[in-house]
Amino acid sequence: MHIEIFSESTLTEVVLLLLAFVLSAIIGAERQRRLKSAGLRTHTLVGIGAAVFTLVSAYGFATVIGSGVVLDPSRIAAQIVSGIGFLGAGVIFVRQNVVNGLTTAASVWVTAAVGMACGAGLPVLAVLATLLYLAAASLLTILGKHIPTIDKGDQFVLEYKAGRGVLRTILATATTLGFEASLSGMQVIETPGKAARVEATMKFSRDKRGAVDDLVASLSEIKGVVSVRTSKDETD
Repeated sequence: MHIEIFSESTLTEVVLLLLAFVLSAIIGAERQRRLKSAGLRTHTLVGIGAAVFTLVSAYGFATVIGSGVVLDPSRIAAQIVSGIGFLGAGVIFVRQNVVNGLTTAASVWVTAAVGMACGAGLPVLAVLATLLYLAAASLLTILGKHIPTIDKGDQFVLEYKAGRGVLRTILATATTLGFEASLSGMQVIETPGKAARVEATMKFSRDKRGAVDDLVASLSEIKGVVSVRTSKDETD
């Protein structure tokens, strides 16, 4: 069996693989900046792997094509699409009835698509998909925060010192400011050498009198409260 290391398509294959590396790294860097579980390395590897599989599907079996041999490059591509779902599922988890990692899983899926586009010889489509991803991850995130929802409640994660009756004070303060508070999740954080703390996920439904800025400021001033932060960006 004759093995040809370099062929007429070798340069094209190398360029497309390098393009997949760059574009996948760009997507991964955006996830890394947001401190997500799947970051720069994971996305880059996904993009490279998808590109290599597609390149192999497109160019790897050219020597066996002949009479009675049918080559279907789309078969490997279809397997990539279904197989990448298992990797994406690995970054999705549920904590206190809140689903986390959906956006990161979607970004892994998009990265695989970008790698496949590069491997299939569609660099313009791959670049455009990367740019659209960056637009969706940044511009649409900002736009989404201004879209009114049916549920008027604002959800926050409050961290406070345990065993000091802080939760009672939080509920009383919210009621005074015109908010109805509901607790959706709670966990105790124990650090060696430090007092135990509680991380509570709470939703505050407001009436016409309530102002979110006033609520956050008042909750932050309660003795024993360590931090008050919104939970909108924590499920990506």
